[in-house]
Amino acid sequence: MKRSGTADLPLHGGRVPPWLASRMTELGTAIAEQVILNYGQSEFLTRLSDPF
Repeated sequence: MKRSGTADLPLHGGRVPPWLASRMTELGTAIAEQVILNYGQSEFLTRLSDPF
């Protein structure tokens, strides 16, 4: 089956649901901790400043 088209999915009137915000905070913290543990603080700051 071929998929095509677009979808308009509004984000609850422009606000992030509280359950999603808390999950994303936990995920972001875990990712940051792993980058720092594996590559160091300077590499973490480099990745934040220039993702490419």
